[in-house]
Amino acid sequence: MISNSELKAKMLELLEKDEEFRYAIAGKLGLLEILKRMDRIENELRRLREDFSKRFEAIERKLLEYDKRFEAIERRLEEHSKRLEELTRTIQALGCRWGIFSEEAFREGMRSIVEKLLGVGRVERWVYVDREGYVYGYPSVVEVDLVIRDKEHILIEVKSSTNTGDVLEFKKIGELYEKVTGVKPRLVIVTPYAYEKAKEIAKALGIEVYERVS
Repeated sequence: MISNSELKAKMLELLEKDEEFRYAIAGKLGLLEILKRMDRIENELRRLREDFSKRFEAIERKLLEYDKRFEAIERRLEEHSKRLEELTRTIQALGCRWGIFSEEAFREGMRSIVEKLLGVGRVERWVYVDREGYVYGYPSVVEVDLVIRDKEHILIEVKSSTNTGDVLEFKKIGELYEKVTGVKPRLVIVTPYAYEKAKEIAKALGIEVYERVS
């Protein structure tokens, strides 16, 4: 006779070493189907992990490809940005140069027609050292065209174009002139183009704007 302890030991040994016996016992206990399902689930999980791994590798390759494309785009944008900055500087330099030359040319042309415009024949240059910085907020040399007709003093500012800042600056020059000479001047801006806001402010401040001198 085999004792209960020996029987238990033998069964445990068979369960551990004999797969057929293990499944037979599992079937008797209703566990066989559960084990099969668990095997199927494990196989499905393994397949999903492999599939996910392949998809993840594909995504990584795509991301690396996109990174390379973005780097190439960034390099191109940097190149375009540098070219745009160079072009902007060139345009600004040309604009400044054109502005200086056109104002000088326009001023010279204005001198020849000032008699028709203002009824006088001579335009002089008023130059004053503004040590107190009244006009610009710091010591500077202020220059403006001046016409004295009878007892009337006319300050003339010639600009290739006129904005609100030009108008306000000219107003300060007129105030400085009055402060220095004791004579309130008539203020005249001669320009081929003035911004609408600049003309509104000039009118409010009593400054005459001539866009046509013929």
